[in-house]
Amino acid sequence: MRYYLWNIGCQMNQADARHVAEELDSRGYRATPTPERADLLILNTCVVRQSAEDRVLGRLSSLRPLKAGPRQRALAVMGCFVGDIEALQRDYPYVDAFFRPSDLDGLAAWLDRWEVEHLWGLAGGEVSTAPQVAELVPVSYGCDHRCTYCIVALRRGAQHSRPIDEVVADVQALVARGAREVTLLGQNVDAYGLDLADGTDLAAVLRAVHAIEGLARIRFLTSHPREMTQALIDTVAALPRVCPSWELAVQSGDDEVLRRMGRGYTVERFRDLVQRIRAATPDGSINTDIIVGFPGESEAQFENTLRLVRETRFDLVHIAAYSPRPGTVAATWPDDVSPDVKERRRLKLEMLQEQIAGEINAQLLGQTIEVLVDGQQRGRWRGRTRTNKLVFFEADEDWLGRMALVRLEWTGPWSMRGQVVGAVPSMP
Repeated sequence: MRYYLWNIGCQMNQADARHVAEELDSRGYRATPTPERADLLILNTCVVRQSAEDRVLGRLSSLRPLKAGPRQRALAVMGCFVGDIEALQRDYPYVDAFFRPSDLDGLAAWLDRWEVEHLWGLAGGEVSTAPQVAELVPVSYGCDHRCTYCIVALRRGAQHSRPIDEVVADVQALVARGAREVTLLGQNVDAYGLDLADGTDLAAVLRAVHAIEGLARIRFLTSHPREMTQALIDTVAALPRVCPSWELAVQSGDDEVLRRMGRGYTVERFRDLVQRIRAATPDGSINTDIIVGFPGESEAQFENTLRLVRETRFDLVHIAAYSPRPGTVAATWPDDVSPDVKERRRLKLEMLQEQIAGEINAQLLGQTIEVLVDGQQRGRWRGRTRTNKLVFFEADEDWLGRMALVRLEWTGPWSMRGQVVGAVPSMP
């Protein structure tokens, strides 16, 4: 039996997709890159932006003729697209099953029934999920915040932190399979443990994972300024295998916009966090998320966001034009910033950030840096620095999963190239 798994969305979705693939592989299914060859079709979806929802709808539409064809196939949809299941069943009768985000147990139970009812006696090949150098490990699901624009809390529910021993066991298993880097995931990862009775926090998870032999690097994302603590900052600074690449979403550089977003902090509070992070990890990087064109955002308020970006000099800014999400508070407000204005603001911010990122990376020109190699792209080895910057180099030797020392010969805003000059003697 063959399966086709289509995934879109955040790192949490990527982690969910990996778990789905592992479940299917363990049952003897073979992955196929084309839906036409598959017996089982699974879509792991995202609706955090209208553009993502449009892609989901397009993919669903494209698969309908396959379901209507003579070959017996099953189609399952999971992820944040799945809200009101009864309504979805009415609107998409050709979909066999819907599963809410991260409902892997529900998917497994459905597979048990489907195999018995439809595929009894069909043989599948023995395959295993290919190990990755860098893996994603969820430490919590859901979010207790209710940002007025965000649909994630509505679809993924309240925060649920995984027990620390469960997280450690997952990381140990991945390292045993060849992983050298893990990223600990949460919709609001800094809030890990607030729902646990034992008082465990993210700093404790970092210390426990840091003790795992054979692991070279640890990252975590995404951080919310409301839960970022000095204790966490100090822990990152103290643990050499925790990468100082911070994902700290600001969303806007204007206090009134932040208030209407329901973010729970001010621009000054965010600036203070950035100062403390850079004092503790001066060689680190800071990435952020920004929404432009939020309801009521004026030109002056957008200029405040530009000012914050100029002052802070982020390494990377993920920029999105606001799109109303059904069920959110902001969706009840007038979407009064025109599409043309949203696009103009997005492009203006992108141009500013491209300039800043280019200047930051240019300071690394001629330096020799550590790069954990995670694959090849267009005939060149590809890897990332401790600060999560993309580096390419050419070499005949097999560098996959190894730590290369690369002297940088070219830098751009989004990637860098260099010459390998050696290897880190041993993995940490």
